[in-house]
Amino acid sequence: MSILLTRRGFAAFTLAAMLPFSLLTSTASAHGYKLGELEIGHPWSRETPAGAKVAGGYLTITNHGTEADRLIAVSSDISEKGEIHEMAVTNDVMTMRQLANGLEIAPGEKVELKPGSYHLMFMDLKTQPKQGEPFAATLSFEKSGEIEVEFVVNAMGDDPAHDHKDHSAH
Repeated sequence: MSILLTRRGFAAFTLAAMLPFSLLTSTASAHGYKLGELEIGHPWSRETPAGAKVAGGYLTITNHGTEADRLIAVSSDISEKGEIHEMAVTNDVMTMRQLANGLEIAPGEKVELKPGSYHLMFMDLKTQPKQGEPFAATLSFEKSGEIEVEFVVNAMGDDPAHDHKDHSAH
């Protein structure tokens, strides 16, 4: 038995055959995590030049709960230590400081860690983050505990305005 397809029929057949694969791809590219009432969205970093001693880490944290929680620590095998930082501009002077008490995520709020704002610092790098080679890190929260996440490593010149909002939680 042979099947004869018109161009339109062939296109429909091809689309139907590819649909399951496209669903797998979109699920596989989802890059979010869930820890209790917290949702951690799209952890990412940038490739660093040879010899760099620090790397930044960026992500979003949404608190779907009724109580505040606090990001109190970050650690990774790529660095000797991790810190939570805030960058701010006051009177045209940019300052960066470690948040010694961590970063509060109020109930119902979403906090974005991004270049030029709140961010993570991986200090005294043991390994240079390289584009396309993700690395693991552990985020520690005051109430929710710990979760291991994977940071996608983008190119050095990655546009921080790149939209990562469509990534879903695990």
